[in-house]
Amino acid sequence: MSEYIKKEVSKILSDKKLEFPLNLAMASAWIAGNFKGTELKIFDVRGKSTLCDFFVLSSANNPTQLNSMANEIVGQFKQSNVKILSTEGMDGNWVLLDFGDIIVHLFLEEARFQYNLDELWKAAPQVEIPQSYYFSEPQVQDKTKSDEDENYF
Repeated sequence: MSEYIKKEVSKILSDKKLEFPLNLAMASAWIAGNFKGTELKIFDVRGKSTLCDFFVLSSANNPTQLNSMANEIVGQFKQSNVKILSTEGMDGNWVLLDFGDIIVHLFLEEARFQYNLDELWKAAPQVEIPQSYYFSEPQVQDKTKSDEDENYF
C-alpha cells in the first residue's frame, strides 16, 4: 500500500497542471480521501489570508483514522522533501498540519461542526477535488438476490 500511495502522491506533486502550492493541497486531499476521509474541501485563500494559500479540510470517523491520515500526509511530504512547520492536536479531535503554503485541518465530525471552518471560509473559492480522490470499494453484486426478488411487489 505504501508504494502505491507514494506513486500516486508523486504523480500529483509533479503534475504540471497543478502549480505549487496547489499540488501540495491536492496531494493532501488525495491522501485524506484514500484514508476514507469525508467532506474533503480545499479553500483557495490567496489574498484573503496571510496564513497560507490553501486550507485543506477533511473529516474522520474516529481518532485512529484521524491520526493515520495525519501521519501519512506528514510521512509522504517528508519523503518528497516538503518541510512541515508545525503539527498540532495529534492526540485530539482536530489535527492541524502547517506546511507554510498550505494548512491541512483534519477533524473528527463533532470538532468540525464545533469549529465550523467551512462557514468561516465560505466566501473563499473552493478547488474542485476529483471524485477519484475519494476511496471507493469495488462494487460487488449480491449473488443471494435473484431478479425475481427485485420485482416481488
